[in-house]
Amino acid sequence: MKIKVNDNVLVITGKYKGKEGKVLKTDPAGRKVIVEGVNIVHKHEKARKANDTSRIITEEAPIDVSNVELVCDKCGKPTRVGHAFVEGKKVRVCKKCGAVLDKAYVKKAKKAAAAEEEKEAAPKKRTRKRTQKAEADGEATE
Repeated sequence: MKIKVNDNVLVITGKYKGKEGKVLKTDPAGRKVIVEGVNIVHKHEKARKANDTSRIITEEAPIDVSNVELVCDKCGKPTRVGHAFVEGKKVRVCKKCGAVLDKAYVKKAKKAAAAEEEKEAAPKKRTRKRTQKAEADGEATE
């Protein structure tokens, strides 16, 4: 299943067509997803004890994964999901703009790029004058 938890998806068919939301839960075996604010159902809960009260609970029900389409973070359009190998790692990519959709991979790549940039921008390692003088004397005696 190409849809994961915390992905933004667009409902493409049914009563909630056109509504966008975040995936709260996935069920790969049943090919179902629960999307925030979509497919709201009411459940009636009966009071089981003397001091409890009966109530009506509203919650999201699962919908089929074929009825939703992933929304790309970069281009903002609903897209089909492709796969590509980036730096030896299989990642999900947007078919329209080619952006990487795996948020964990994007965070790791940004962190590595920032560390590399910081490493290049760091000043040269400074040494004490005594150490430099001792090294120079050592080279001259050899």
